[in-house]
Amino acid sequence: MLKAVSSGFGFLAFSSLATLAAADDKKSSNPLAPKAPHFPAKAKRVIFLCMRGGPSHLDTFDYKPELEKLDGTSGKFRGRLMKSPWEFKKQKSGLYISELLPKIAGVSDQLCLLRGMHTDLPVHPRAMTQLHTGTAQFIRPSLGAWTLYGLGTENDNLPGFVTINPPSASAHEYGNSFLPAIYSGTPMQSRGGQANKNDRRARLGGDSSLYPDISSPRLDTKQQRHQLDFIQELNQNKLKMDEQNQAVEGMIESYELAFRMQAAVPGIMDFSKEGAKMLELYGVGNPETDGFGKQCLLARRFAEAGVRFVEISLNGWDTHNNMGTQLPKLCEQMDQPIAGLLTDLKRRGMLDDTLVIWAGEFGRTPYAQNGDGRDHNNKGFTTWMAGGGVKGGFSYGGTDEMGGTAVDGKCHIHDWHATILHLLGFDHEQLTYRYAGRDFRLTDVHGNVVKDILA
Repeated sequence: MLKAVSSGFGFLAFSSLATLAAADDKKSSNPLAPKAPHFPAKAKRVIFLCMRGGPSHLDTFDYKPELEKLDGTSGKFRGRLMKSPWEFKKQKSGLYISELLPKIAGVSDQLCLLRGMHTDLPVHPRAMTQLHTGTAQFIRPSLGAWTLYGLGTENDNLPGFVTINPPSASAHEYGNSFLPAIYSGTPMQSRGGQANKNDRRARLGGDSSLYPDISSPRLDTKQQRHQLDFIQELNQNKLKMDEQNQAVEGMIESYELAFRMQAAVPGIMDFSKEGAKMLELYGVGNPETDGFGKQCLLARRFAEAGVRFVEISLNGWDTHNNMGTQLPKLCEQMDQPIAGLLTDLKRRGMLDDTLVIWAGEFGRTPYAQNGDGRDHNNKGFTTWMAGGGVKGGFSYGGTDEMGGTAVDGKCHIHDWHATILHLLGFDHEQLTYRYAGRDFRLTDVHGNVVKDILA
């Protein structure tokens, strides 16, 4: 399987599993040509803000006054109940948001909180796999792959599905599984971390010298094309002999995409024309927010350029014993960048048809663990959506008075997926792919659209 390397933040790896389609003169047979959904869509694209580790809903978006009253008491739980150490404030939108997220609170009129979420397992790898693919047991196509399969792409020079900063062991979370290889995601590993204040190029992220794998140090464009044509002739001969070989098809497409990306990617990565105010809006240049701010700004630029599905990740939410120090740091890292992203999308008129989703694999328990932490909780947690056809300043569903179990407006991951596909214009029961004698779909045999959140 081909693995080419190219970078905008330091390292961009894509394989035969992340490609675009054939040449322009064959668009009629291009599997990634733009496609019409089942019905008029609210959203044309998705930006998925993935919070890895299980963010505590009880300290961010799920206000529980009763938990404050019972702080320190024990009962049916394995430990003593622990109130949130941080104050929740009611916003003009009517939503209660933790003081840890003042910037997001300022744009809460765009948020649609789903506070009755639940999933099947409280184990990180399985729950994260289910969040992305709908199943915790088998390797299935990811949400991004299904989106690309259904909609096609709007830019032949860029991947239709990009994932930024995924863990190295998470390929199945953006993979295509049994869908054609062309629908898989393109993983990009950003440098992240703090900005180098003495290096303007590092702060702006646009000089080609920072991306040594996006251009050839030995061959010019004409020479590369000649070399590639020779390699592709060999690949085509192999494909002709095999008659059908998905790996070779993917390799052919991957090489072509890599060649086109040499011209397209540096422009997407170049923040130099964004202006100081735009960089400040995303927190770029601030040591605490620079890494995630660049991801959010890059997500907007990819979405604006026609990429259908962009996922970015923020790790470290597994706060078993260090919540008092770790959670404020994580919230600070994402607060300004996410608020900036929503503000920027709205200003550009993109928020109406861009669905922004924020989620971790599960939430945390209302009882304390190790004195200063919370355990995994798959029975009740919060995710949110914004733009793309959902109600803003709206809260749907809820957990019990302690925040431990979803009891109202319960929304399983299958329902969450069904709703996302609905906003993209698809009947989740009809978006299927025939494999091994069966019509498969993202939601398997489950899922109901949460109609109450639709604008």
